[in-house]
Amino acid sequence: NEYRETILKKGCSIGANSTIVCGYTIGKYALVGAGSVVTKDVPDYALVIGNPARINGYVCACGEKLAFVDCTAECKCGKKYIKTEETVKEIFL
Repeated sequence: NEYRETILKKGCSIGANSTIVCGYTIGKYALVGAGSVVTKDVPDYALVIGNPARINGYVCACGEKLAFVDCTAECKCGKKYIKTEETVKEIFL
């Protein structure tokens, strides 16, 4: 009755000594900083840190931190992203 499924999506990374409260989803390519306590869903590509974990930025699938200008970002690896509110998606050209 009390068990809730925790979902880890493709490419996400969980730092050492982090705590993920059951029942939440860690989005694809999201990064959870070491020692963080996740108490809600983590969006795709989000970088979360702290207790409770809060979004501190967004990262590329390769792990580099993204710098958004006018809701778009381009990584050193060449991938491009678009941000709308707290949703980040990769742009395929």
